[in-house]
Amino acid sequence: MAAMTVQLDIVSAEGGIYSGRVSHLQVTGSEGELGIMHGHAPLISKIKPGMARVTKQDGSEEVFYLSGGILEVQPASTSILADVVLRADDIDEKAAIEAKNRAEAHMVDAGSDFDYQAALIEIAKATAQLRVLETIKKNIAR
Repeated sequence: MAAMTVQLDIVSAEGGIYSGRVSHLQVTGSEGELGIMHGHAPLISKIKPGMARVTKQDGSEEVFYLSGGILEVQPASTSILADVVLRADDIDEKAAIEAKNRAEAHMVDAGSDFDYQAALIEIAKATAQLRVLETIKKNIAR
């Protein structure tokens, strides 16, 4: 018997990043972790910056970094729309660490007109990228 799958499309502002049949999708929604499989109830949710883990039809996994965005689950398909989507292999660890450190340093030296919200968003995005890399490293070490 064939595995039950759903069509998944991951789209960034730059274009389509992934399109294919998947047996499972794990992503962090605004209310917590979401696991999407064939037959999931229709849903629309905001996505927090972080990881999307995709189990493909053949059982292999692929991991993506999402800058945040929207998840839409319909009976026949699931879509992720995000400003930035990176395949795990494309994440620059050094750049993510530098961005996080830079935003943290700006918060310490901030004046009264400093945009704390923007700095917190940058820290969250960089931290999410680093978590994706950490997860991949843990899986490789197994």
